[in-house]
Amino acid sequence: MSIKQNKQSKHSFFMKLALMQAQRNLGNTKENPAVGCVIVKNDCIISAGCTGINGRPHAEQNAITYSKNDIKNSDLYVTLEPCSHYGRTPPCVKTIIRNKIKRVFFSLNDPDRRSYNKSTKQLKKNKIRVQNGILGSDIKNFYKSYFKYKENILPFVTAKMAISKDFYTNSKKKKWITNKFSRGRVHLMRSNHDCILTSINTIIIDNPRFTCRIRGLEDNSPSRIILDKRLKIHITSNIIRSANKYRTIIFFNKIDQKKIKVLKNLKIELVKIPLSEDGNFDLKYILMKVKILGFSRIFLESGLNLTTNFLNKGLVDDFQLFISSKNLGKNGNNSFKKNMKLFFKNRKFTNEKVNLFGDKLISYRIK
Repeated sequence: MSIKQNKQSKHSFFMKLALMQAQRNLGNTKENPAVGCVIVKNDCIISAGCTGINGRPHAEQNAITYSKNDIKNSDLYVTLEPCSHYGRTPPCVKTIIRNKIKRVFFSLNDPDRRSYNKSTKQLKKNKIRVQNGILGSDIKNFYKSYFKYKENILPFVTAKMAISKDFYTNSKKKKWITNKFSRGRVHLMRSNHDCILTSINTIIIDNPRFTCRIRGLEDNSPSRIILDKRLKIHITSNIIRSANKYRTIIFFNKIDQKKIKVLKNLKIELVKIPLSEDGNFDLKYILMKVKILGFSRIFLESGLNLTTNFLNKGLVDDFQLFISSKNLGKNGNNSFKKNMKLFFKNRKFTNEKVNLFGDKLISYRIK
């Protein structure tokens, strides 16, 4: 594939393709960022790669390995500054230098102190031209969860809620209040996060599977964490039955040795969490614990009470609100109207609307 444009638009074009590569494994790279890379020679794309599942190999390593062409004197476009430190894999900078890449274009410096701005110095020292800042705004938005993970004690939290046109979160008669396109979008969102956080009430009432059931993305189902202080979970619930395939963790407080033994035999991880003075879990402490467990992108998929508590405590970074085209009227349960007004009061955010064939999705990015 080749392209003939002015220099700046050409660089933006190739960086957009690198960003598309990065998006492929978002939420599935553990503590590493999801990075995309495109290798270009004579304005032709000769290879591309993204960060592998669980964070390795890195995108640059994959793109170089996949290439069936001579990459000497080529241009490498990568969404994030190449790593320059030794970890479980050799630094990408060394691989770039060894393969005699001519120019490296990246968007943002890696906030990881082991690499920050060090790659540029090493590349220039080896007479490789470097340019950064391409598509800075778009790619900074893409990496907001990674930057928070590196710079904050808390992970990045996306909360999801579905409501009817008249603000109810549940129907007395129907299981679903949104259409199949909205539900499919939720499955896609699950695949872009490494952990679903939910409450025991949601598990008992809805008996969800909390997996990604889109063809081709089944293996991208995230881990699940359940807040269940009294270990009320039923061992026959869908989420327990799939615990041998998908990592499942229960945060609890009340000791029940018999139940603990049964759950451990079913491959459930159990983490005892202290309660706050009001007898409930401290949600900020919960998120700190979640980060310690290695999760960086959390998908809060629960009922009205837990989701509202997270929103009111300022613990949500993105709020995904699905709005059905239907009014529930007297068949509606649990109105979000009052909580919605409180949430928007004195908050700064940007929003983006998507039409889902009758339903609407409004994405609120909280500043």
